[in-house]
Amino acid sequence: MELKATDICKSFGEKQVLVNFSHTFSDGSFTAVMGPSGCGKSTLLAVLMGVLAPDSGAIEPATAFRRSAVFQENRLCENLTAGGNIRLVTGRRFSPAEIDSELAALGLHGCENKPVKELSGGMKRRVALLRALLAEYDVLFLDEPFKGLDESTKELVISRVREKTIGRTVIMVTHDITECERLAQEIIRLDTV
Repeated sequence: MELKATDICKSFGEKQVLVNFSHTFSDGSFTAVMGPSGCGKSTLLAVLMGVLAPDSGAIEPATAFRRSAVFQENRLCENLTAGGNIRLVTGRRFSPAEIDSELAALGLHGCENKPVKELSGGMKRRVALLRALLAEYDVLFLDEPFKGLDESTKELVISRVREKTIGRTVIMVTHDITECERLAQEIIRLDTV
């Protein structure tokens, strides 16, 4: 699905974060947004998702579309199992064996029935990513999706994300140029206002 931002402005009090941001995110493209801390990358993602309203400007389509997201925080239900967290967004589209297979592909074999609160930070991150990847979506939003993963795990997860998002519209915020080079067809650089 194509997503178009036109002249997006967003401020918090006196601080302008986004000023006349315009861009068309092409259908089926993987776009990375980079820039220094505080330049508005996460704010842009929140505006594109509809979590934050812009002060001015427009997002098209203005009508509802299906979104899936990984935020900087994992936003998992700590008392549910890894499989339970995934089923929150997938319902019964995947069997327990299929979910376990997807978890295993991210190095999480045998975690389907473990409560999330018992998992390490890197394991939780992978569960959050898998939940977003398996949801039904038109646009996938990823905010620092590989945060907290060691290099070997990150390589595994990046490969899986690339495989699962072929032909899908993805917008990723990152500060890591290597992640951009591995995944993105297009890189947008934001500067501090």
